[in-house]
Formats: sequence, structure tokens, C-alpha cells
Amino acid sequence: MEKTLRAGRLATFAYFALNGFLMGMWIIHIPAIEHRAGTSHAVLGWLLLLLGAGAFAGMRIVGPLADRSGARIVVPVSAALCSAALVLPGLATNAWTLGAALLVLGFGNGCLDVSMNAHAVQVERGYERPVMSAFHATFSIGGVLAALVGARTLSWGSSPALSLGAVALFGVFVAVLAAPALLRPEPARTEEVSAAAAKARRGTPRRIWVLAALALMLMLCEGVANDWSALHLRDVLDASAATAALAYGAFATAMTIGRLLADRVAARFGPVAIVRYGASLAALGLTLAALSPWIPLALVGWTLFGTGLSGCIPQLFSAAGHADPDAAGANVSRVAGLGYLGMLAGPAIIGPLTHFVPLNLTFLLPVAFCVVAACAAGILRSRHNAPTPLEAEVV
Repeated sequence: MEKTLRAGRLATFAYFALNGFLMGMWIIHIPAIEHRAGTSHAVLGWLLLLLGAGAFAGMRIVGPLADRSGARIVVPVSAALCSAALVLPGLATNAWTLGAALLVLGFGNGCLDVSMNAHAVQVERGYERPVMSAFHATFSIGGVLAALVGARTLSWGSSPALSLGAVALFGVFVAVLAAPALLRPEPARTEEVSAAAAKARRGTPRRIWVLAALALMLMLCEGVANDWSALHLRDVLDASAATAALAYGAFATAMTIGRLLADRVAARFGPVAIVRYGASLAALGLTLAALSPWIPLALVGWTLFGTGLSGCIPQLFSAAGHADPDAAGANVSRVAGLGYLGMLAGPAIIGPLTHFVPLNLTFLLPVAFCVVAACAAGILRSRHNAPTPLEAEVV
């Protein structure tokens, strides 16, 4: 049993890394794809909404499907679909074909995102200790590998279609290779499918919607760092382009390291402490970055922001999956779906606000979201387990 569980965990790492690698390769090739399709930045911005729409649809569909059929079947199919869809943007020759390609790619990404997180919850249940954050760290590492591979292929002058096609074949290969190691559906869930369906008809528990709202707020904060951290240093603090890039680099590095360490912290202090103190640290870090007149201090702020946020989202996904083992996929899809919308909403909200206040002051909105998340962290407390000593102190 232990050997099977370990193999399932390694397979889950493979799918998270693959997802990060696939989406990273898409991001690296955006300029070349935009040029090939002959679209402007404005048109591309609208087309990217189709990527988000496809992902949201995939998340909503695959969550209940994973509950009925088991993640063991849905994860590799989703990974193969996402991998195969990656080549489509590289083949696009105009805005219409690019829009269709992004819709399919987004759908595949949404399916893989939810199904692999649902399987991660099953793995975590088997280990009986937190392991979710390490999976999300592996996703980030996949993105770093994509940056390295993409930079090399672009330096060779490879076309987007050729590079993304090769990655698509690699992704399908990994999806098939890792599939046998995935865990089989839990017997209790298989025997109680009808009971789970009855519960689903009664509606979603309020606790899941609260977790989803927290995911929306915190992933919006993450989206703000992705889209505006470098611009903040360049436009507000007059940093050079090279120095400005360090802001996102500091944030992303802190996120990755924090997720590698968060499972141990969660095992010791509990998920409530991770979200409560993590979101508080994130609020402090972003406030420091927003108000600092010095570049080094702003970089410290972005680092603290990434460190604080790093463990929060994995804990929300984990709590959603464990809330009801018979509806883990559906609950994760709800939390991930709203969280993904928050990620997309970040640039859409911050951009218009800059017409009224300076960019750095718009960051006070995500700071407020972090404060709300810190105050609402108690929703993660399990109703079946006694709180940890630290949780008991902060009730």
C-alpha cells in the first residue's frame, strides 16, 4: 500500500510539473504567436479572455466527472488533451483561429488543473498529512523549466508550431507514462455514488463558497504580482528594465520556496495558521512594496508578498477536497474556478484604477483582500479534528 501511495504521489508531481511546463511554454511564445496571427496587443487581450472562459468551462465540467469516474481516468485524459491543444495557438494565422485555439487550450488546462488537484487531495488523504503545497511548488518549477527550454528554442529560431508541437508530443507521452501509477478510486466513494449525487442535488455547502471567495481574492492578489510587479518598479520607482524584472523574480522565487516548505509548517501548525499568518505577511509585504520609495525595500516587500501567499491557495484547495470525499472533484472545481477568475480579474481591476490613483496605491485593494482572508481563515478548520495548539491560541 505504501509503495502504491508513493507511486501515486510521484505521478501527481509529474502532472503538476507538466501543467506548469505546458502553460509556461505558451506564455514564452505569446509574442511570436501574436506576430504570426497578425493581432494587436488590444485584440490579444480580448482573445486571452477566451483562454480563461475555456478554463472555467473545463473546471466546471471535469470536477463532477472526476467524482464519478475517478481521477485515475480523468487526469491522464485531461493531460493529453491539454498537451495536444498546446500546438493549436502555434498554428493560428489570424485572430479567429487564435481565439478558437485559446478556447480549446484553456478548456484542456482547466480540466487538468481540477483533476490533478482532486487526485492530489486523494494522495494527501492517504498520507494523512499535508502534501498539497509541494505539488503546487512543482507546478512553479515546471514554469521555470519552460522558460529555460523556451529561451533556447527561440534562440534557435524555431517556429512556434514546431516548438509547441514537440512539447505537445512530449506532454502526451508523459500523460500516458504516468497514468498507471495514479491511485484507484477509494472504495467508499465507489459504493456511495448515489448518496453523493443526492448531496450534490441539495446544493453546494456555504463553506465551499466561502473557500471559493477566499481563493478569488488571494489569486487576484497573485495575478496582481504577475502583471504589475515589474511595472511598479519601472514606472513608480524609475528602475531600469533589468532591475524591474527582479520584482517578479523575487515574488516567484519566494512563492516556489514557500510552497516547498509550507507542507511541513501546515503539519505542525495547521492550515488555519498558514492562511491567517500567510495572508497577514502578504498584506504587510505588499504594503511595504507599495509605499517604499527605495527599490531594495520594494524588492523585500515583493519577496514577503510571495512568501505569505505561497501556502494559502494549496490549503484552500485541500480544504475543499477534504470537505466531502464523495464530491472532492466538484468542490475543488468550484474553488479553483472562482480562483482562476480572480487571477484574470487582477489586471482588469488594477488597470482602470490607475486612471484615478497612482499604480502603487491601487495595491491597497489586494492588501485589503489579504486582510479579509486572514480574518476569515478560521473557515479552514476541520470540523472533525481538534485544532492544533497554535489554532487553539488564535481562536
